This record gives sequence, C-alpha cells and structure tokens, in this order.
Amino acid sequence: MAPAVTWAQVRVIISGGFSGPYEQLLPEFEKATGIKVTTGSGASQGSGPQTIGAQLARGVVADVVILSREGLADLIKAGRIAPGTDVDLARTPIGVAVRAGSPKPAVQTVEQFKRLVTNAKLVAMPGSTSGLFLRDEIFPRLGLSGKVSAKLTPRGAEAAAMVASGEADIGLLPVSEIIHAPGVEVAGVIADEIQLHQIFAAAAVANSAEMDSAKQLIAFLKSVRAAATIEKAGMEPLNKP
Repeated sequence: MAPAVTWAQVRVIISGGFSGPYEQLLPEFEKATGIKVTTGSGASQGSGPQTIGAQLARGVVADVVILSREGLADLIKAGRIAPGTDVDLARTPIGVAVRAGSPKPAVQTVEQFKRLVTNAKLVAMPGSTSGLFLRDEIFPRLGLSGKVSAKLTPRGAEAAAMVASGEADIGLLPVSEIIHAPGVEVAGVIADEIQLHQIFAAAAVANSAEMDSAKQLIAFLKSVRAAATIEKAGMEPLNKP
C-alpha cells in the first residue's frame, strides 16, 4: 500500500500591521505549495496576555511570527527565534484615522499634530509598538504628557473600531491597519520629525517542527511576487537585494 500523504501545517502568529497583505497572499501560498497555514493573532509589544511574546512564553505553539521589528528584537533576545531566520518584509508610517466620510484634519506638521491631539476628546492608539512610541517618546518630547486624552487598545483593529463608532475622535496607528479597517479613512500621516516608519518582520520560531515549511512561507512573503499586494495595503515592501 502506498503511504498516506502528510501535508505540512504551519502555525503563524501575526500582529495587525502586516495582516492586510498577509490575508490576501496566504491563499496563493497554500495553493502553490500544498502547505496548510493556521493563523493566530497577537500584539507586537505591550504588557497584555495576548502579546505574541506572552503567548510564546506560556507555551502557545507557533512556527512563524510576523510582527514589528521592535517586538521581534524582544523575541530574539529571549531566545525564541531560530537564528538567522528573521527578515524584514515591509514598513508603514503612523497615520491618522478618522471616521469614514468625516472631514480630514491637517496633520502634516508637528504643530498641526499637537493641536489635533490636544483638541480631540479621545485619541485611540494600539497598546503596541506605535502607540507606545507615541505615548512614551513623542508626547513627552512635545510637552504633551498629561494633556492628551488617549486610550491604548489591545490591537490596532480595536483603535480603528473606536474611531468608526465615534467613541474616539481620531486614531493614531500604522497606515496599513487603517486602510483595511471598516468605517475609517486615512486623514494623512504624521510629520517626519515625530514619525515612526514601522518595519514589520517575519521569523521562524526556535525548535519549530516545520522549519522548512516555515522558511518557505517567509520567503514567499519576502518575494517580488508579494510586493504589489504589500503596496496596495499601504506598506513599502522591503524585498530589495
């Protein structure tokens, strides 16, 4: 009797920033390779139990992680990443989300940003890399500590949902998370002087039982073939030699 065919299965944990292009690219990868991918989600950084780091620490099994470069650096330091498997996939700036159909405020300069966030009744931000950067670095630098009514949400999707429902006046989060969120639009990106061009990266998890398949998925997401989809999702692909 011929042996039964065993299909490889890759388990991924991904943060919100790269989810848009990932969800569009995944069916093509599965069809081309026969590799089945199951996907979980988590924040790149933060203190909550659903961060990617916290999930791995408590034993959640994964073969590939996709998250901000800052979050990945934490995982590498903790010894949770297979050495040499990490690659940068794409980057995206922090943008301003407004409710769909509402007026788009000016956000291009630092002074416009300061007026916008101090006049807002509530600013929604993800409690991960971009939100922590704004809260811990930019607000203090601009003298805005204690002057902005901001709410950090577990994920960027929740920040966008608060804007869509009208609970928050604006959201500050990666452009790639605004573009595919329902009920919101991009008003613009914040000034270069206070900007974080957030890089999203992928890596294989240390001791993965599906290392070869994990590397295939990472290579596909890094490929030239994936670049057009990444660009449409509001990101700059980083697949240059």
